[in-house]
Amino acid sequence: MRNITEGIILKSFPLGEADLIVTIYTLDYGLVRVFAKSPRKTKSRFGSSLEPFSYNKITFLGNEDNNLPRLIQADIIYPFQSLRDNLKCYIKSTEILEVTLNLQPERLIVKELFYILLDTLKKLDSECNTNRWNLFYKIKLLKYSGLAPELSGCVICNCAGRTFYIHEGAVICEDCFIKGDYPRKISLSQGAINLYITILKWNWDNLHRIKPSDILNSELNNMIDRHIEYRSERNLKTKWFNFKVQQVMGSSVTTP
Repeated sequence: MRNITEGIILKSFPLGEADLIVTIYTLDYGLVRVFAKSPRKTKSRFGSSLEPFSYNKITFLGNEDNNLPRLIQADIIYPFQSLRDNLKCYIKSTEILEVTLNLQPERLIVKELFYILLDTLKKLDSECNTNRWNLFYKIKLLKYSGLAPELSGCVICNCAGRTFYIHEGAVICEDCFIKGDYPRKISLSQGAINLYITILKWNWDNLHRIKPSDILNSELNNMIDRHIEYRSERNLKTKWFNFKVQQVMGSSVTTP
């Protein structure tokens, strides 16, 4: 079966001397892994279309029963080359791809999320110095993955609370939590909670109106990252890489 769709390259893995296994987030099939024959050869027809971030029109052979369909064509719609050329942009954009890989199962079709991913890369391509888009994307990704934290009130009694328990994925008030040692908990400001609820509820196209302070962005982003790591059972490699870059460059690259 010949399948034609649009897709964003998330990552690739070498197979043998010249082949690749490529992971693509597609509009019509969700996250798929495909086999690409000989793209690492100099005269490959794929060219640079299989670089991370590339937005392509792709054609692959296979159906839902195929574990590894074969990619036969990839035509670049937009390369997002600047995201690879600038280290700061590269780190921010790679984080977007990493959390998508960690939270989205294969073949789950969420067209809204595809367009949000594409628009996030466009935003980073044009305004890489802005920190908010990574936070916005991660919250929307959690929503469409069914893993969004519950911060609007205590998950038990619905009363106000500001302590987020990572193992519960929710806020629990002082009257309801069971006394004991909970190392995985985070105290949140009311401002961070209000910001989260707004981002979660607002339509993506309206989020450009929200411009949180760096302090508020960092506070909420830290909580979201720890929640993602717990739910995906994977540490975020981009956080570690960014930390190392800051050590080398004297903190010239800021955390998304």
